[in-house]
Amino acid sequence: MSAGRVSEGAGCITWWGFSPALDLLSTGPARQEGEVNVLLVGSGDPRHILKTIAGFQKEKGLHVWVIENSMDVVARQLLLLYLALMPQERIGLNEKTEVYLEVFGNGEIRCQTEEILRHAASQLSLCVTETMETASHPCLNTTLLKFKERDQLANIFKTWMQPQSSTSSSKGSTPVLMSKAWDDRVRQHLGTRYDARKGCFDWDLTMKLHQKGCDVINKQQYVRWRERGLAFEMRDGVYQVSNPSLLSFRVFSQRGNKVAVRGYWGDIVASPYLSFGIETDDKSQQKTQNGHHTESAQDISFANVQLLFQSLSGRHGSPSASLSDTEHQEPATLTDQRAVTLNDLMHFSGISVTFLPVDSLCKLAEKQKYSHFFNTIYLSVSCVHQLGPAIKQIAAPNAVVVMELAKYILDLNKEQEAGFAEKVVNIALEAGFEPWQEGKTNDVHAFFIPQKST
Repeated sequence: MSAGRVSEGAGCITWWGFSPALDLLSTGPARQEGEVNVLLVGSGDPRHILKTIAGFQKEKGLHVWVIENSMDVVARQLLLLYLALMPQERIGLNEKTEVYLEVFGNGEIRCQTEEILRHAASQLSLCVTETMETASHPCLNTTLLKFKERDQLANIFKTWMQPQSSTSSSKGSTPVLMSKAWDDRVRQHLGTRYDARKGCFDWDLTMKLHQKGCDVINKQQYVRWRERGLAFEMRDGVYQVSNPSLLSFRVFSQRGNKVAVRGYWGDIVASPYLSFGIETDDKSQQKTQNGHHTESAQDISFANVQLLFQSLSGRHGSPSASLSDTEHQEPATLTDQRAVTLNDLMHFSGISVTFLPVDSLCKLAEKQKYSHFFNTIYLSVSCVHQLGPAIKQIAAPNAVVVMELAKYILDLNKEQEAGFAEKVVNIALEAGFEPWQEGKTNDVHAFFIPQKST
């Protein structure tokens, strides 16, 4: 196979973002009263959605709008939101956190997690096929997607519903094993350095991630993830079932013909620890001993996600158990978890999440509804080039545009990273935005506000 060969460590599909979870309403100038509308473009996972909902204090509504460049990513976003919305009465806080992180960052999962994933896929399939005009759940709204896109989602969920031991890359072909798909990506990326991969992993960790302030990511866990795609191993279970939400098709050119190959085409360098595992407000998790952190990125990820879920349960009105109480909770049975339906998921008053068509960003300005509509607009590192003059037409007068920078794209050197940051500023200026001077200096995100007319 020639054209389209993936060599970059970041991959060609964004399964997780390249920045920590951000409360998108905690940045920028003071907001006006009324419903808050947030637009996420290419965020890749629900980390910003969950943190923004958890921190939302106003009595007025919050509406999050999501645009992704692939239905595979939309399907996974829906899955992760579904898991986050599972009620505490059906799944304990510890188990829910473990399942979420497994599906989020592990190429291979436990059998019981696969059961939960397959049931979630069946419910999400109903969500996209049986509700055409009214959303089954306010935070899983797919009614504005095109019929073709909804069909794609239904096909993806159907694939997930199959036992992964028999899932095939195409009709009549052999099953896709994540262990092989992962190793293929590592071989493609490293090339002749594959036999010395342990040294490459160590270099990327110590000379790149640690130099960027991510020294909480320890070597043992990072190397395990680089070798096997296993970021979160929180109990003595057996992780050997392929995680279908991390598999997708990529089109290659083979002897002049286009061939779709199902495999793992995501990040194999930066790691899923970036989303929840490198920042914490808990000082007890920031301690070091003999120059090493006493808590790992896995520990911090678990604590941060658990706090988010606890906050969501409190907002929903469920009994908000303290973290110490969770150790004494009766574990929910797999039967309880498999019996969860869309109607059982947590609802939050005045809060909704709507998914928009893949090609909709450039078309929003044409619709009166979206004129000066969005209070916050977030563009991921792979989508910053989409910020154009049309975006100013959909940005509220007091809007904040948040642009993810390339700090954690490890294939870039320091000069390229700095050049990317400069390019982002130029793109924003040309689109009619200016840097928000009151914002804190940040090498992970850049913040902009609409230029004032003179």
